[in-house]
Formats: sequence, C-alpha cells, structure tokens
Amino acid sequence: MTARVLFHVQHLLGTGHLRRAATIAAALVRQGFVVELVSGGMPLAGLALGGATLVQLPPMRAADPTFRVLVDAQGAPVDEVWKSRRRAMLLARLDAFAPDVVITELFPLGRRALSYELVPLVEAASQRRPRPLILASVRDILAIKTDEAKRDEMIARVRAWYDRVLVHGDRALIPLAASFPEEQIADRVVYTGYIDGEDGPKPPPGDGEDEIIVSVGGGAVGEHLLRTALAARAAGAARARRWRILIGADLAAPVRAELAVRIEPGCIVEPARRDFRGLLRRCHVSVSQAGYNTAMDVLTTRARAVFVPFASGGESEQTQRAAALVQRGWARMVPEAELSPSRLAEAIEQAGRSVRPDCDWVRMNGAVESARLVQAWLMEQSVSV
Repeated sequence: MTARVLFHVQHLLGTGHLRRAATIAAALVRQGFVVELVSGGMPLAGLALGGATLVQLPPMRAADPTFRVLVDAQGAPVDEVWKSRRRAMLLARLDAFAPDVVITELFPLGRRALSYELVPLVEAASQRRPRPLILASVRDILAIKTDEAKRDEMIARVRAWYDRVLVHGDRALIPLAASFPEEQIADRVVYTGYIDGEDGPKPPPGDGEDEIIVSVGGGAVGEHLLRTALAARAAGAARARRWRILIGADLAAPVRAELAVRIEPGCIVEPARRDFRGLLRRCHVSVSQAGYNTAMDVLTTRARAVFVPFASGGESEQTQRAAALVQRGWARMVPEAELSPSRLAEAIEQAGRSVRPDCDWVRMNGAVESARLVQAWLMEQSVSV
C-alpha cells in the first residue's frame, strides 16, 4: 500500500513557507508517497505541487509585519469560533486521510500562535494506531526567542511528540544553534541541505543581461526597498546599466500601480517573473531582501548580491542569513534601518566589483534528501513494529 503524508503549512506574510513546503511535497510524490499539503495561508495562484494534493483550510494571514494580529480572508480578526471550526476541519482531514507520516512546517519551533490547532493535531496523530511518523520541517534559521519559558515549551513538545526535526539547511554554513538551543534536541535534528526550487523558464534574449535586478519576492514587506531603489536609480546610481524592478503580487495594489508608472529611460518596472533565476544568472547585481528562497536563488545562480534584510517588528532571521553570506564574502548588506539611496548605491557599486560566490560546496538537495529520509525512517518504523 502506498504511504500517505499529511503536511501542514501556514504562511502569514510572505509566500516562502508555502513554496518551500510545496517543493518538499513534490519530492515526496516523486519518492512514491501520496501527499496532502494542508495550507492555512492565503491561496497562491500557480503553486507547483508536483502531484501533491492541496487542501485549503479557511485562510489566515498576519494583519501587518508585527504578526500580532491574525485576520481571515476578509481582514477580520480571527476569534475562538473561527479557530474551533478550522481545528475541526484539520482533525477531520487527519481521520479521513489516515496518514503514515504527519509533517508540521515550523511548528513546534515556531508558529506558536497556531498551537490551538497543531497541538490537537499532533496529539491525535500520536494516539493513532498504528502511530504515524511525526516530523517537523524547519528552515535554517528560527526566530530567536528570548523568553526561556517559550523555548522550554518548544523543546518539551519536540521531545514529547516528534520523531525527527528536519532542518532545511547546511550546518557548515549556518548551524541551527545560531538561533536555537540545538543541543537540547540534538538526537532529533537532521540536516537535509537547503531546499532549492526550480529554475523556471529561460528569459527572452537580452533580458537581465548586465542589469541591476531589484526584487522583493511576494512583496508584502518590500515597499521601502523598491522606493529606495527607484530613488537611487533616479539619483544616478549605476546609470550606465539598465535597472529592472520586479514588483511582487502581495504588494498593496495602490503601491503597485504607483510604482509601475515610475518609468524612465533605462529602467523597467514590471511584475515578478517566473524566469527570475534566468535573470539573476545574467545580471550585474541582484538587490533583494534575504528570505530563505531568495537567498537560495542568489546562491544557485551565483549572482553578485546586495541584501537588505527585512527586520521590522524585531525580526532577525533575514539579518542572520545575510550576515552569514556576507561573512563568506558572497554578498553585501545594507541594514533596513540604514537604507537610503546613497547607501544602496554604494553597496551596488561594491558588489559589482566583487567576484561571484564560490558556494558549490553548500548542500542544496534538501527536498530530495528529505523525501529519502522520510522513506528510510518509515521503513525502519515498519521493521521495528
């Protein structure tokens, strides 16, 4: 009988969590699993699932970059009734699908606000007979918790319910210990390598060639960077080169419309493109934030890069990732609090004079390795029963 995987993922602001989970889900399908990807975030058009089935829960998102208020698809704060209904739907899916493997993305080392549905999910899964394999899927860097009680709770949940914690990174580049007390769950932690997405189509001839490519992923928190980049270009930065400004779909519609008309000779403003990696391979310098997926795009294409990591609301993940790449000599960084047209122009000039990153040793086969590990652990479990 074909093994089944139930994979829960929740994106609250950007789309990186969902895209990374979808890439892993597709690798699991290629390994022979039947996969249901249960998404609790806003629907994302054109998501590549590779044969996995998407199960959409009533969507929820963060109202702003602080993540303090969670709202439904209509923008209304979610209440206990709403949460209860969504929890019931998730538990019903667990019963109906009867998975051999349950994976929770980020939880229990993050997504504490979803404890109302994820604690019941893993508790119910752990009580099923036969018991499914229960795994956590986490990125290379976690949000640093200064509250010791919260850290202790995360550790206790791992030890109580989880068979393994899949860390989608490379310890030689960024160890989990840089953001979490890894030693306390060391017997459960397994590094898979980074999750590297697909290349997408090849760009038309000339597109991206020797350009300054400015991107913000989905764009939910990229307005300041886009405006600063346009101001730097207007002030004469890298004037001899063509600039291509890519606007994410999650950027507020009025802002998208306003930026789209700010076109001048030598500057292109357009929606984000599926051939993004092809553009990076040809570009002079990439300017972006430092989310997980974008950092992988930069390393895979070996683009010269300037990172302006998202740091609002006390966020430190992107700053840590960018700093690790800067330390290797693979990028330049402008802290978000110091971003100005002149600082950005200076960083672009420095990056343009640098060599391309020599990062071939970084493990980038995380999706395939995750699927292989899940299959191996499931086989071990069946033998031991």
